[in-house]
Amino acid sequence: MIDSQSPDLPFSPPSTPGLPVRVIPREDHGVSRKQISPNALRVLYRLREAGFGAYLVGGAVRDLLIGLQPKDFDVATDATPEEIKQLFRNCRLIGRRFRLAHVVFGREIIEVATFRANSDDGSGDRAMEGERLVRDNVYGSIEDDALRRDFTANALYYAIEDFSVRDYVGGFEDVENRVMKLIGDPETRYREDPVRMLRAVRLAAKLDFGIDPSAAEPMPALAPLLAQAPPARLFDETLKLFLAGHARASFVGLERHGLLGALFPETARALAASRGGGLRALVLEALASTDRRVAEGLSVTPAFLFAALLWPAFCREAALLQKSGLDALAAQQRAADRVTLHQAQRIALPRRFSIPMQEIWLMQPRLAMRQRKRVHRLLSHPRFRAAFDFLEMRVVAAPELAEDVRFWREVQGETGIEPGPDVDGDALELGVDELPPPRRRRRRRAPRGEARRGE
Repeated sequence: MIDSQSPDLPFSPPSTPGLPVRVIPREDHGVSRKQISPNALRVLYRLREAGFGAYLVGGAVRDLLIGLQPKDFDVATDATPEEIKQLFRNCRLIGRRFRLAHVVFGREIIEVATFRANSDDGSGDRAMEGERLVRDNVYGSIEDDALRRDFTANALYYAIEDFSVRDYVGGFEDVENRVMKLIGDPETRYREDPVRMLRAVRLAAKLDFGIDPSAAEPMPALAPLLAQAPPARLFDETLKLFLAGHARASFVGLERHGLLGALFPETARALAASRGGGLRALVLEALASTDRRVAEGLSVTPAFLFAALLWPAFCREAALLQKSGLDALAAQQRAADRVTLHQAQRIALPRRFSIPMQEIWLMQPRLAMRQRKRVHRLLSHPRFRAAFDFLEMRVVAAPELAEDVRFWREVQGETGIEPGPDVDGDALELGVDELPPPRRRRRRRAPRGEARRGE
């Protein structure tokens, strides 16, 4: 969906008198109608037939130019949201701050946005609360709209009337050169919306682009501004960074541009203090595993992701607490609580993910206890599979754990019982062929003198 404009503050565009347009004809670019969603084409053609300008815009054009298949197709037009709704019975208007039209085709939603302008001549709908922009529905021209976007690669427009690509800010050349470049002064744009720094890293990782030096240079100094972003928004951005199939590249990008400490302060400190790079290797292996699962169409839980990203912080905190005199188990439990609490102040981590994350951590020392009498309790734990997968990845940082991994693999094979909450505990001590007979419950005899039922 369209997310390339700042949701928080108005953009002060560069002073460009008479913004020129570069028109790339169909024969000079690789965008084909065959690659565009038929529903998006329906929207484009209907708007055009009604006399409005209509363009495929943003990430869809960028992705098609480099040979990727977009997941979403967004449309920009000079029709107002109310005019769009009159054209499409399957349309609903959403948003207060940014009024948008959603044209619904079953499970697919084509998002249609009206060209927006930066300056308000009084005819638009713009409202401020202090320094915060609460409504920004000031409409303008396609040139205005292009300047309001964040990156040049996202400011390309595919015109349905002649199948050309329109470029107002040099984005076509930047896509060809595979570089993310900001529109306007980078420091100004980051101060308007610090989350743009995360978007730059995420898109560069996704597209295998570089970040232009002018866009990369201010990031380390401005990284602390991310603390001003709402924790709930940072949670959403984190999921986009790490659950879209390019988690490892995103992590490396955050490190390279000085942003890791802004999202995961305690993890960054723990990695800086660790020796040998084992903890970092574990995190990278976990993220690479996440990327493989996404590529294979398998599910990925944020609980496991955050367990990996915050494991270095958990290990460091537990070690410090043990040095202060706490026993190992108490130190681990307190470390889990502290790391979770501190991280939630930066990224809003819902309990449905933080609790399983902690269980994965706290099961790790229990997996080192290989007494048979305790095995059934662990195998029956609902988080056993995630904890065991985590143990397997820990071997990257601690090769001595390979014996524990081998043991648990053998145990699962020997029992023939699927790990889960319904495992019979006796099956693991006696073997599956030596299950004890079911215990018969004695019937309670009625006291003398008490009449039997039915008598």
